[in-house]
Amino acid sequence: MMPSNARTGRGAAVLASAALVLLLPAPGGSSIALAAAAAAPAIAPPAIELEPRALGILKGACDTLAAAKTVSFKAVVAEESPSRLGPPLLYSSRYQVVLQRPDKLRILSPGDGPATEFYYDGKSMAAFAPKENYIARADAPPTIDAALDQAFTRAQIYYPFMDLLDADPYKNVLAGLRVAFYIGESESVGGVKTYMVAYANDHAFVQAWIGVDDKLPRRMRAIYRKDPAMLRHDMDINDWKLGAPLAAGTFAVPEAAKKALPIPFDRPDDGAAVAEPAPKP
Repeated sequence: MMPSNARTGRGAAVLASAALVLLLPAPGGSSIALAAAAAAPAIAPPAIELEPRALGILKGACDTLAAAKTVSFKAVVAEESPSRLGPPLLYSSRYQVVLQRPDKLRILSPGDGPATEFYYDGKSMAAFAPKENYIARADAPPTIDAALDQAFTRAQIYYPFMDLLDADPYKNVLAGLRVAFYIGESESVGGVKTYMVAYANDHAFVQAWIGVDDKLPRRMRAIYRKDPAMLRHDMDINDWKLGAPLAAGTFAVPEAAKKALPIPFDRPDDGAAVAEPAPKP
């Protein structure tokens, strides 16, 4: 589900907007929110209160995703960011996601910030910035979970829907879970009837809209507990396809990217220089 577990530690660290980084600067003022979150005083965690009905809805959604050999969806992420005037500004990003368990993933982001593409084929991963014509490549571990962990550790690449891609999403939901409760039903999200549930741990408070019939997440909203501005991070998810056949070459790096200028697969704040083109013979 939307970051709510140990991964939320990293999610809070980049306030989900580092998904736009992919080795390039992200737009907006997320660094301001970062500084505020880091300086915020500790807040006492909520008492443990887990409603069985809410847990059942969350588990149903997680089990549905985990059982699918192939998964594709589109996501629109809207994140508030502090402004100089006080009220937050809103920045949006779009994502097109395709995965094949256990070892293939493609994420295209043509959102408001720099367009980015991420490819993983079970052996290597690549982050491509088509407008700037940069590409970063690295060897990768043999599972999607491990590859995304390594992408974050090495290059601060992060996506707000990472928990949806895990082999066992429910394990992530349960990690540190303190509160989960059922809110009611809604017919206003995603064109389907949904259950509304809320859940929280030491890092974040999340409200989720999950399909009554298909058990798929349709909307998520997260607020990070250490963020004094209580900025909202919303994600609408649609065009779900589970178990659909995928075309050959879906996870291959495109030919245009192979000709891009290589840069190190490192964290943006490392200040690594762009690699110079090889001299002509």
